[in-house]
Amino acid sequence: MTEKILVVDDEVSLQETLTYSLEKQGYQVEVAGDGLTALELARTTNPDLIILDVMLPGMDGFEVCRTLRHESNIPVLMLTARDDEIDRVVGLEVGADDYLPKPFSMRELIARVKALLRRVRLMREEVTAAAQEGNLPQILTFGNLEIDMTRREVRLDGEVIPLKPKEYELLTYMGQHKGRVLTREMILEQVWGWGFVGDTRTVDVHVRWLREKIEEIPEKPERIITVRGAGYRFEG
Repeated sequence: MTEKILVVDDEVSLQETLTYSLEKQGYQVEVAGDGLTALELARTTNPDLIILDVMLPGMDGFEVCRTLRHESNIPVLMLTARDDEIDRVVGLEVGADDYLPKPFSMRELIARVKALLRRVRLMREEVTAAAQEGNLPQILTFGNLEIDMTRREVRLDGEVIPLKPKEYELLTYMGQHKGRVLTREMILEQVWGWGFVGDTRTVDVHVRWLREKIEEIPEKPERIITVRGAGYRFEG
């Protein structure tokens, strides 16, 4: 089945260039020039990936991504003309999966697109295979903390706690490898995917956010333990 990509950018010339390059790779392409149109197309066409510019008329790319993350887990590759670390952090915070500053080479963009889509395919195949073998866990339980794999929910003392998509994926990955030391590089590769533009500080930021939500005393964590010089270990 042909994978569908939604391109969101208000520059007509870039829309045309991206459409041509992506269609040449065999993808089906939809185009939006503003945030509201992007949300409507995301809801009606169900794309496999969204390439989203930060600078948009009206609703900017950050707000579009934030809104999307309340509705779906479609992977988002954000584009920006500003190579600013604060933009990268905000983009990650609202749920972007990868980040590419302008100007960029089309070869690099295509590589990022392929990497994100490959990751999504692998995740779907793993879930399907596990379900067929009867090995798909329904709920991971760690004392008063539950990770519901079917509902994509995390509950603490029976109450659902709001997590951003990457926070959920990070916690799930750690929970599935309880007691094992996970390096920041391992976490980046497994949670953010190969070719991610950020660095290991991204992991530290998300761990801090998670601790604030699941630890009784975030400054003295008992679930997500820092292993100095190595990474993190989840004790549950």
